[in-house]
Amino acid sequence: MGKTAFFLPVRKGSVRVNNKNTRKFAGIEGGLLANKLNQLINTEQIDEIILSTNDYESIQIAIPFKKKCDRLSIIERPDELCLDSTNLQDLIRYVPTITDAHHILWGHVTTPFADHEIYDRAIRMYFSILKENYDSLVSVIELKNFLLNCEGKLINNSTNIPWPRTQDLAPLYEINHVMFIAKREIYINQCNRIGNHPYLFVMDKIRSIDIDWEEDFQMAEIIYRFFINI
Repeated sequence: MGKTAFFLPVRKGSVRVNNKNTRKFAGIEGGLLANKLNQLINTEQIDEIILSTNDYESIQIAIPFKKKCDRLSIIERPDELCLDSTNLQDLIRYVPTITDAHHILWGHVTTPFADHEIYDRAIRMYFSILKENYDSLVSVIELKNFLLNCEGKLINNSTNIPWPRTQDLAPLYEINHVMFIAKREIYINQCNRIGNHPYLFVMDKIRSIDIDWEEDFQMAEIIYRFFINI
């Protein structure tokens, strides 16, 4: 099916969470980045791991992993693609210029509970659904709760009663930012991380945790310490 690459963008600085990628996380030196690299080097379905960064500290954290895993590449990203104002489409266009992989999985260090088993399972699913009418895969959480629009109207009730059981509500899906998988052609021709008909890879809430705010970081540390001891 061709080569599969994992694109891991890690830029210097963070607006909402100070040094979130590299500061110690749940006792792990090297923090979220070290945790993610450890997960990735244990995968079986990923042929190339690309750390794309402009951060010297991230590079230093990654070097010992590169010595253990020849699938890992550390590629310094141009500063103009590391700004708060950087257009996501510009970064998407950049990805196919640094890998010749046929398939690209875009993931983040801020999802500490997405481990090697999740990535391998999703990639196997991706190759399976390509034989059907899907062109890509995106990880999501299923939402079955009362969701309102700005006018206070319930938007996901397909029943004929005003307050149905939550399990009877029409499901909606939230992207959890764990992974986006697509062919390189979609990156080049559509300037996107997913195609026109993505398969929704449903994940549970814990493995979907994405650290975006300081309180997310603190809660994730507590859960991680408990999680790894189950």
